[in-house]
Parts: sequence; structure tokens; C-alpha cells
Amino acid sequence: MFDRKKFIESSLKESADTKILMLEKCFDDISKCTDLIVNASGKGKKIMFIGNGGSAADSQHLATEFMIRLSHDIERPAIAAIALTTDTSNLTAGGNDIGFENVFSRNVEGLGNEGDILICISTSGNSPNIIKAAETAKKKKIITIGFLGKNNGGKLKAICDASIIIPSENTQRIQEGHITVGHILCESVERELFG
Repeated sequence: MFDRKKFIESSLKESADTKILMLEKCFDDISKCTDLIVNASGKGKKIMFIGNGGSAADSQHLATEFMIRLSHDIERPAIAAIALTTDTSNLTAGGNDIGFENVFSRNVEGLGNEGDILICISTSGNSPNIIKAAETAKKKKIITIGFLGKNNGGKLKAICDASIIIPSENTQRIQEGHITVGHILCESVERELFG
């Protein structure tokens, strides 16, 4: 029989333990990614986010935090950011006409410029459409950052310029780690550029 109390307790403990591991294992990578975004945003470059499923939702969430603001004690201009996951006409036309594996790559090709940032959110690091987009970004001299997890970052780790690999094999914990890292990056960028 399902033990709800035990499940809630173990889920919260696992989430907390993952965050502590992130502090131990991800600190330098988070700092490196902060530097990349501060440098690009300071030069007026844009940040593009991509992901599938829950990672698509995280893309939209984090792009909004950069565009609008996260820290309410700082008055700042918009930081150029866009989720390439939100235009249903674009995504469905691309999926139908050029294949779903090409939808993000096509948008990076059309919207990305040298020096921009592409944040690739993938719990497995092996999503074909994310991999193709990262490869297109590299050709255009767009900086690639991976928010990764399982399989030690999967195939994306070798493609991205920098990666933050959440130290868990549990998809839920990885996704929680990704949103935490995204908030840390956004608030750090706000404070370093405008605080």
C-alpha cells in the first residue's frame, strides 16, 4: 500500500540532498555560466532557451525572468531573452515540414547571432532536436550552455561550451535543479550588471 507520508518525506529529503550536492559539484560550473551570460548580456547579446516537455516550460519561465526581472529590489532594463519553445505555429509547421528534430535548429539559424547564448535544457542530454540546435549554434559562433543531468550530461556535454550537470538520475530532481540554477544565474546577472 502507498505510504503518502513516507513518500512526501523521502521526496523532500531527496530534493534537499540534491541541492547540497549541487553546491559541492556544480559551484564552479554555475560561476562559469554566470560569467558567460554577464559578458554576453553586457554586450547586448540575447539569450535563447530550448527544451522539451517540462524543460520547454522551464525555458519559458527562465526567459521571462531575464526579460522582466527576478529581483524586485533592482530597477533594470530588459535582458534580451527568448524561449524558442512557445510559438505553436512555428513548432508545428517545423515538425510537419522539416521534422521535429529540426525545429529548434531552424530557429537558432534564423534568430541567433554570433556571441548570443543558447541554453539547452535536457535532463538526458540526448534529445536529438536539442543536439541539432547546439550544433547549429556552434557553427554560428553562438555560446552554448547545457542544463543537463542523467548520463553525466549525455551527448550534449561534449557539444556545449559550458554545462551544469545536476547530480541526480531522477528526472524530477534534475528539473528542480535546473530551475534553481536558472534563478541563481538570472539573479546573479541582474546584480552584477545592474545592482
